[in-house]
Amino acid sequence: MKKVGLLYGGYSSEFEISKNSAHTIFNNSANNYQLYLIEVKQEAWTVILDDIRIPFDLENFQFKHEGENIQLDAAHIYIHGNPGENGKIQALLDMKGIPYVNSNALASELSFDKWFCNQFLKGLGCNVAKSHVLQKNTSYNVENIVQELGLPLFVKPCDSGSSYGISKVKTQKDLTPAIDAAFQEGQTVVIESFLDGREFTCGVYEDENGIHPLPVTEIISDTDFFDFTAKYEGKSQEITPANLDQASTAAIQKETVKAYQLLQLSSVARVDFMLVNGTPYIIEVNTTPGFSKASIVPQMLAAEGTKISDFWTNIYKFILEK
Repeated sequence: MKKVGLLYGGYSSEFEISKNSAHTIFNNSANNYQLYLIEVKQEAWTVILDDIRIPFDLENFQFKHEGENIQLDAAHIYIHGNPGENGKIQALLDMKGIPYVNSNALASELSFDKWFCNQFLKGLGCNVAKSHVLQKNTSYNVENIVQELGLPLFVKPCDSGSSYGISKVKTQKDLTPAIDAAFQEGQTVVIESFLDGREFTCGVYEDENGIHPLPVTEIISDTDFFDFTAKYEGKSQEITPANLDQASTAAIQKETVKAYQLLQLSSVARVDFMLVNGTPYIIEVNTTPGFSKASIVPQMLAAEGTKISDFWTNIYKFILEK
């Protein structure tokens, strides 16, 4: 039985969200694999075993328990944000020759940056919103941005998740405070034009039988947009499968698979869309989508009748048994 370290936590605001996702995966472990929870913090990596905290030897990818060296065979990185979702741990494991159940370092880093990812996909034929990118400590002209993109518009940190630092801006005077708030979460900020449509999301994964899009979910937020409150405090309706015609469903699933292939992703991902006059526009790509009990991908799996343990078993087998 292969031993897999399930890494969670990280260095960002998403620590607790990552912890919740990891525990759902741990409690629905892939069949025939032994999972060990590993908490990742800047000061230390720690194995959580039977309520005992054990130092993790990152250099040798092992830990000691009751006098025995437990050597791990692989990693499953489920860290939302830095240093997992952005590919840093993947790069480290690549150098050590340790396999992992994730998209690789390049795909993770590219997908994690909202602006770079969307510009990459745009160049390969995907529909995305018009946008303007800002670097930290550089000047910008509010009036020119509003003239270019119109109002309302969205301001987002390029390198953060879970809707931290995102604002919907309706007036020109609110743009600078929104940009300042976004820079609290990231080093670069993307400003996007408003897409007037319905919001959908679609999960996707690959196993030995190919790439599979999951049922499409429609997101109807009780707040002004699908912000942190809507995502994690029950202020939204997530309808799975979406009440959507067959052609639009197929179009979203096709674009999801296309993005997955173009970015050369692995394991599970989720692609968020706005559907505008029947055309799907990609909002962002998530290579480590939320996986708590209330998260969208588990809802998609439930809708198609797939057990979480079977889902991960198929992915583990495909990636780790190659």
